[in-house]
Amino acid sequence: MKLSNWPIFLALLLFIQCTSATQTDKMRVAVFDGHGGAQTCIWEAVAAIKLDAQMEVRTITSADIANNVLDSLDAIIIPGGGGSRQYLNLGNENQRRIKVFVARGGGAVGICAGAYLFSDTPEYSCMQLNGAQAIDIEHDNRGHGMAKFTLTEEGKEFFPEVAERDTLYVMYYEGPVFVPREGADIQYETLAIMESDVHEQGDAPKNMTNNKPFFIGNKYGEGRVFSCIAHPEATPGMMWMIPRMVRWTLDKPIAGYAENVIDPTIFNKEILMSIADLRQESRCFRTFLYGTADEKIAALDWLQSKHSWDAKRWIQGLLYDGDAEVRVRAAQYIADIHYLHYLPDMRAAYQTEKDEAAKAQIKEYLDKLEALLP
Repeated sequence: MKLSNWPIFLALLLFIQCTSATQTDKMRVAVFDGHGGAQTCIWEAVAAIKLDAQMEVRTITSADIANNVLDSLDAIIIPGGGGSRQYLNLGNENQRRIKVFVARGGGAVGICAGAYLFSDTPEYSCMQLNGAQAIDIEHDNRGHGMAKFTLTEEGKEFFPEVAERDTLYVMYYEGPVFVPREGADIQYETLAIMESDVHEQGDAPKNMTNNKPFFIGNKYGEGRVFSCIAHPEATPGMMWMIPRMVRWTLDKPIAGYAENVIDPTIFNKEILMSIADLRQESRCFRTFLYGTADEKIAALDWLQSKHSWDAKRWIQGLLYDGDAEVRVRAAQYIADIHYLHYLPDMRAAYQTEKDEAAKAQIKEYLDKLEALLP
């Protein structure tokens, strides 16, 4: 090699090394995508991890786990859905692999059904990873909505951005009601407490969910397990809590996030869906199928005021509605709820919009959504 080419070669080598180091330094996180995991819960967990610039995320299946994918990961997330179905989809051998992975120093986060799966509940399909027992499981379809919770002193240390707020709000959807498992070898730490009493559906008893653990964490061998009974990943302004939970399991320091990612002021009251609300939600779905533009916009307004769980699956196609005002309102809805999974659709809606006024408005909402990412 000519001497004159050495500076170029060294610069290229340094660039490659730095790039490799940067990639290696990222925390490698996987979201389990198996039968039993709700599709929206998987999408939202993946999107939440993308908020952290020091993490990379992928989805994995039961086959991936059997083929030793855990050897290439730092942490795994079991998302919401159905814990017993996830248990069956994993099978005993993959459950054992996950437990070995955590015991050797890996991190595990269980969200709602994932927390159920990690519990130590008699006569329930679970992995005995967190020392908690789910009670009143016969009424686990008790309801959902924006629930209130408070951080414990231990929780405030790891979520300092919201430590000064008396009450916080995130989406809750029929999550487990935990108490310590009597005689369990694992002792968990309570990081947040549920304050809402959810009992609207399923003939659930009153005063069952309130004053119970909302976030718990525990050691398991050399690793750590975080169990979350609710859905911060489904709550705009609070999605960042999921990568922060991953950091807790890996004993990593807290990190900041992009502007507007942390915003606990988006929700400042409890919004629990009543039976009447659920009926109205169903009527909104029919409105999207057969209603006028004005009726669709009114339905979007109502659904957003309730932070509807089901509406997330309905609004994607409204970006391509025949009416420009509906397209704009759908774009606003998606941006307001921070639904990053629909970012490709938002970009496509902007690129294909023919109405110049609507195009400018959609661009505003697209920019708002993209600004969440590091």
